Amino acid sequence: MKAVFSESFYPVYTLDPAATAGRMESVFNAFPAGTEIIEALPADERQITRAHTMSHIAWVRSNGLYDIAALAAGGAVQAARIGLTEPAFAAIRPPGHHASSDSAWGFCYFNNMAVALLALKGEDLIDTALVLDFDLHYGDGNVNILGDRSWVHISNPDAGSRQPYLEEVEKYLTDYPVSIIGISAGFDNHREDWGGLMATEDYYTMGTRVREAAADNGGGCFAILEGGYNHDVLGQNVAALMEGMSVAA
Repeated sequence: MKAVFSESFYPVYTLDPAATAGRMESVFNAFPAGTEIIEALPADERQITRAHTMSHIAWVRSNGLYDIAALAAGGAVQAARIGLTEPAFAAIRPPGHHASSDSAWGFCYFNNMAVALLALKGEDLIDTALVLDFDLHYGDGNVNILGDRSWVHISNPDAGSRQPYLEEVEKYLTDYPVSIIGISAGFDNHREDWGGLMATEDYYTMGTRVREAAADNGGGCFAILEGGYNHDVLGQNVAALMEGMSVAA
């Protein structure tokens, strides 16, 4: 499986949990054997303006965060492109699902998922998309930018126990046959992270089902890193998702 990554994601750029030292190392060091690393490249301003206003872009620049945020968004675009033909994971930061067109919060600056899907749609590479956002927190930025677009369906599972949660994911994957499935992959709902709910094997299960649903649809799939703050388990959870997505459908 291909993983989009750059050592430029290692340095600490702000004082928030997504930017802490060692977080990306915990992900990189747990990549499954045989993972092919693709060097992340920054999104260009044309791609970013499909999702964000110029005033928001200027605000990100004024905070000295444009370069790292553009690199994360570009990594998401690369993963989405790869995902058209084979599963891919973007190990990127800052996360993005709390970034709306003209505002952002929750450790996010540019909406990586929106930039990626709008890039593919703008180039007529996809007709429809499903966003599966299993981060602990509701992806308001994904909804604010993409929710009114008829070609996008967004799932934010919210069941309070594991089995109903997985059943809710299954229902979304079954109900919406699409060109591509993009996972906003936040791992902070793990039983040893902030949410205290999901087990590591659940990420493998969801990865497998996304891969199978994509194959059933004749489409593709990719995932991008969102939350996940316990460095002791983050890497193994990412690896479980990647291994599930790699299973031949």
